[in-house]
Parts: sequence; C-alpha cells; structure tokens
Amino acid sequence: MTEARRFPVVLLWHMHQPQYRDPLSGEYILPWTYLHAIKDYVDMAAHLEANPRARAVVNFTPVLIEQLEELAARVSAHLQRGERLPDPVLALLSEQPLPADPDARLALVRACLRAERTQLIARFPAYAQLVALAESAGASDGAEFATDPYLRDLGVWYHIAWLGETVKRSDARVAALIGRGRDFTAAHRRSLLELIGELLAGVLGRYRALAERGQVELAMSPYGHPILPLLIDFQAARESIADAPLPHAARYPGGAERADWHLQAAAHVFQRAFGHVPAGCWPSEGAISARSLELIDRHGMRWAASSGNVLRGCLDAPGAGDSERSAAAELHPWRVPGQELSVFFRHDELSDLIGFTYSSWHGDDAVRHFIGELERFALEQADHPGTMVLVALDGENAWEHYPYNGYYFLNGLYAALADHRQLELCTFSELLARPVPVQPLPRVVAGSWVNGTLATWIGDRDKNAGWDLLVQAKSAADEVLADAALPGRRRESIERQLALCESSDWFWWFGDYNPSQAVLEFDRLYRHQLASLYRLLEREPPETLARVISVGRGEPEGGGVMRRAQQ
Repeated sequence: MTEARRFPVVLLWHMHQPQYRDPLSGEYILPWTYLHAIKDYVDMAAHLEANPRARAVVNFTPVLIEQLEELAARVSAHLQRGERLPDPVLALLSEQPLPADPDARLALVRACLRAERTQLIARFPAYAQLVALAESAGASDGAEFATDPYLRDLGVWYHIAWLGETVKRSDARVAALIGRGRDFTAAHRRSLLELIGELLAGVLGRYRALAERGQVELAMSPYGHPILPLLIDFQAARESIADAPLPHAARYPGGAERADWHLQAAAHVFQRAFGHVPAGCWPSEGAISARSLELIDRHGMRWAASSGNVLRGCLDAPGAGDSERSAAAELHPWRVPGQELSVFFRHDELSDLIGFTYSSWHGDDAVRHFIGELERFALEQADHPGTMVLVALDGENAWEHYPYNGYYFLNGLYAALADHRQLELCTFSELLARPVPVQPLPRVVAGSWVNGTLATWIGDRDKNAGWDLLVQAKSAADEVLADAALPGRRRESIERQLALCESSDWFWWFGDYNPSQAVLEFDRLYRHQLASLYRLLEREPPETLARVISVGRGEPEGGGVMRRAQQ
C-alpha cells in the first residue's frame, strides 16, 4: 500500500458535560466539569502535543465551553480577591468555612469517595486510608470522624487523584503534595487550587493552538446538547421503535425553530472560544433524523457524524436497496440527495473496544490489538478507494478505568498511528478536501448511537413526564417571547435558560435502570432549571415542579464516578 493510499483513520473525541450549576442556589451541585477538565481534557491535549504528527477531531459542546470559562473565572476571582468558590467540593481547598451541619459534612465526604476504586483511590495509600476511615465509621450514621483536618486532607487527595496523569508527572507542586501525604496546610491547599485554576484557564487555549497548527479539527454539538430529532418531532422515536410510548403532548411546540436556535447559538459560542466557525457537527448523542440533517446542512456544515447502528437502521429500512446493505457500510461517507452535508458513521465495535474493553488490558497489548484491527480493515479495503474508518467516543469517561488515566494506551496509540505505513490519521475536513466518493443515503431512520434508537430519551414513563413538564414550560415561554416589546437582554436570558432545560441529559437519567443517587441529583437539577425559567418569565412555577419525577432503581452507585456508556 503506497503512501498515497494509506487507509484513513479518524479519531473523534467528544467532550460534553451538562450545566451543573443550580440556577436557584448558584452552586455547582456536581463537580464533574472541572474534574474532567483537570484530568481528561488536559491529558487529551497533552497527548496530542507530545505527538506532533498525530491528528484528531475534538468536539466540544458549547454548554461545556461556557462552564469551563465560568469556572476558570471564578477560581481566579477567589485567588485574587477572595470571592466565594461556586463548588463545595472545590471549596475544600480554600479557606472558606466548612459547614457545621453534620449532613452537609457527610455529603462532602461522600462526594470525595466518588472516584474509581482501583485506579484513582487505591493508587494512593494516604487517600485509601482516608476512604477506609469513612467507610469503617459508617459515613451514613454520623459525622464525628469528619473533622475539619480530615475533610481538608480528603479534599486534597480527591483532587490529586483526579489530576491528569500528564500533570502528575510534570508539576512539582503535585509531587510535593504527594510526598507530604497528610496534614495539608492552607498554603498547600492554595498551591493545588492555583494549579487547578491554571489548568482550567488554559485548557481551551491548548485546543485552539492544536487546531491552529493543523493537528486537531474542532467541531461542535448543538448549544444545550438537545436531541434534535425529538425537538423537531416526537414521532421520530417511532421510526426505530414503532410502538414507542410518547408524551401526552403531541409535539414540542416550535421545536424546529428551537433546533435552529441551538445550532446558531452553538456556532456563536464556538467562534468566540476558538476563533473560527466549525466545519462539522457531532449532533447530541449522535442522534439524527431526516429533518435534523436537513437543518444541519442549511447551517452550512460540511460534515456530521453519527453511529454505525443508525446507518444500519437506515439501510435496513423499507425502500433501501440490497446493494446498500454491507458489513463495510460505515467505511464510506454518505450524503442525503440534494444536500451538501457529508455524514460519517462511527465503527461501533472498534469504538467500544476503547470505551469498554481495553481498560482491563495492558496498554501495549491494547495498542497492538487495535492497530491489528485497523490493519485488517486497510487490507480488506485496499481495492476500494475512498473508504475510511471513524472511531468516536467520549474523550472523558473511559480513562479513569484505565491504569494511569490511559496514559500508556493513548501515548502508544498516537505514536503507533502517526508514522504507520498503512494507516493515516486524518480529520474529516482533510478527507473532504480529496476526491472522496460519497454514497447516496436515500432514507434516514431517526436514531442515536445507543442501540440505533431514541429510547434513552423518550418512551419511558418518567422520561415522558419530563418532556410534558418541558412542553408546559415552553408554552409559557412562547407567550412571553411573543411580546415584541420584550427587552433584548431579557429575551436572550429566557432563550438561554430554555436551552438548558432542553438538554438531553435530564432525560438520559430518568428511568428505573439508573442508580438512585444519580437520578435524584439530575431530577432535582432539572426541576430547578425549569423553575428558574418560570422565574425569568415572571410566572409562578407550577406545583408539579415540587414533586420528584424519577427515583431510579434505588441501588447505590458502584465504585467510581457516574460512568455513562461511552459514545
């Protein structure tokens, strides 16, 4: 295989966290945005920086971009002017007074136990001892053990564990803290907080620099991470599951216009953060429909990406020709007739090897196996010009289950691919600059990366109840927004808050198959988002928002942070 015919491999890392700031209290109720930033977003950038010949596509949701900017500003304001930190877990590193209420202290302890046991806790004996003390004391029975020094030390170790591996290996402040082990003073904690502030402030700029030197193609998702097909039409759920139960409301009012708003707002946030308009889009959860692809095309996107199981649903639909059904279907870009948008579909099995399987393998073995699988594709497709493979998944959730945050796997993967004689790391825009044959996609069946359906976000009793609450709030918003005299700033605030309510994440967690603790946290935050919207509308929130929507399965979470299935 000559240099000109190396088999293209696209790695797409999707970065997303929903809005965790409670609009009623102003506090972040969950710390995952800044924790993933100091661990995964910085590590993923560092691996690319260390391998200049590597290439990748990195997708950011605008709601994540805004949180990173806000958190960086809030940490800076605390360090410079003593302003209050917005996250109670992060505040363990500050001199802010600790809560006196025993339940609040226990909540902080539990928060600092939410880390992967083998890779994040057991790795550090001093951290493991603090965790063992909490568990042996029965953290649910009393807070006597949770003294101020205990909580401060626990907070330091929690944040050390969540630091990126590249940070642990390069920053002298981290080495000094690990060497000390316990009894961290205010100065020690401040040094760690300063480091966290630096990482938060610099992370988006690092990706912008990678993009400017051609290593990374940056892409976006719709602003608030909504499921576009469902905003546009609830009936989209029945394209893959014919008898899917739907909300009482027949449709989401003005949903097509809201989908358009999310794409417009996303492009604005993206351009402000990265200095250019993106060429491509990973629709939220890889969810597409005929109408959502038409909308993305109208916004001038050159490419979108979804999942192989969605493509299989499209090709298996009545009216799809037999010649289109192929085990290698996702190795081609596709295009709906009449559109300019090229649609790529991830190879689900390869992507899931990274998302689920390789975390228990030795890094060298995982890289060797993965490269072998890619080489097999290259050989099989040697006589089919224009084929390629897309590997797409979260750039954040898998790595805490890998030794050393995936350090050896990712470093080895980039090194092996960057100079491979048969394989070529590239981006979508690089591919589309070539004369790549694009297959016609005559029929689109709505679905997502999760089993090729939309059932993760609609069809369950609790999920449908969440949609009905949202429809009610949207109807109230429409009445206020219809006033042509409404001040522009108030209109913008209402539309943005509505977008946060339209996020896919609330509906993901509703249902009896998710852990109770996680479900209740997201349930409460969703109802607070809706209540905040009503307050912006200057209307009283309905009494239904005082009632829990979903309680989950009532089981405690397993070891580690809430781990969504990898996409």
